[in-house]
Amino acid sequence: MSITTKTGDKGETSLWSGERVSKDDIRVEAYGTVDELNAFLSEANYYLKSHEVKKIINEVQNNLFKVAGELASKSKTYKCPIQEEDVLKITNYVHLFENKLNLNSFVIPGRTMQSAKLDICRTIARRAERRIIALDKKEPLSEPLKKYVNRLSDLLFVLARFEEYIEDKIEFKKW
Repeated sequence: MSITTKTGDKGETSLWSGERVSKDDIRVEAYGTVDELNAFLSEANYYLKSHEVKKIINEVQNNLFKVAGELASKSKTYKCPIQEEDVLKITNYVHLFENKLNLNSFVIPGRTMQSAKLDICRTIARRAERRIIALDKKEPLSEPLKKYVNRLSDLLFVLARFEEYIEDKIEFKKW
């Protein structure tokens, strides 16, 4: 079976749940942005120094398939949606790294290659969240999904700072 189906040649695509929608539908935009984030996380992962951060990014990438699958489902419940446990896990990671870093001021982002890559991912995660919230206004989405994408940019922020911390390169904003 080829990945070229020609079924999208007229500007429509199929959702996981089977419906055909326009390729510029807000739902497609939302899961497309999640896919973009996953691709950029792959690039960031290549540069990471911390094995602990690499492990967490791998977990996030796996969860982003759940997020995208849920977003690509309209008339059926996705078989493996984001759960509250997924939200709790990344929230706990945020708290763990906050405790390690003791951040108390604004930080200039991207002081290492790997933190710069994670900061780009953080901004894409925020854009994905905006797309998801726009979709939620039209078609309600699950609370765990919305919480997960909200926490995700916080997680990427602290992971980027940790990558700077291990190289003693965190730079605080001087007023």
